[in-house]
Amino acid sequence: MNSQFQSAIVPSRAPPAATAAPAGPFLLAPLPYPEDALEPVISARTLQLHHGKHHRGYVDTLNKLVADTPFAAMSLEQVVLATAGQPKHADVFHNAAQAWNHGFYWQSMKPKADAAPPQKLESWIIASFGSVKALKEELAAAATSEFGSGWIWLVQDGDRLRVLKTDNAGNPLTMALRPLLTIDVWEHAYYLDVQNRRAEYVSGILGSLLDWNFASGNLQHPRI
Repeated sequence: MNSQFQSAIVPSRAPPAATAAPAGPFLLAPLPYPEDALEPVISARTLQLHHGKHHRGYVDTLNKLVADTPFAAMSLEQVVLATAGQPKHADVFHNAAQAWNHGFYWQSMKPKADAAPPQKLESWIIASFGSVKALKEELAAAATSEFGSGWIWLVQDGDRLRVLKTDNAGNPLTMALRPLLTIDVWEHAYYLDVQNRRAEYVSGILGSLLDWNFASGNLQHPRI
């Protein structure tokens, strides 16, 4: 990972505490915007539950699981990669990957996002999908066709971009792919707002919340 990509990911290690010892090696980073900033697509009530309960639950459970193990000395990304495909460490992987995925998801959106990607990213999108519109259509199709819980990703695969679906806590890092942005399609991401109408939630994100600058910053090399 280059430094730009690393800095774009929610910090995974606890900073030194001046007055009290941290509860574990991993901390829940605050949202990068106020809880009501993504309305009307995602309500403050949903963000309170999603970030404050679900995301926090993964972090808290991970800290319990890694206590007194070598994983406690690793970064969050290192834990994900070290436990992927290891049945004996499945619980650690699921909670670490979900913690990582959620941190990445919050940064994949921003209030009043730019309608068009930066030129660097747009050139990649056109080369890989034909147009930004075609990319959004592929993201929407992937999101609405994902059966059950999972994640929809825009990833860099060498010199091309791809749309990827992962089930449950699946993470592109374990496939040697570089994530640029993600959409959470677990029901807790949208059910309070639109019930089972996932397509409505996804349409709202694609229409006004995708942080194209964040995605562009995660590209490994500019397209020439």
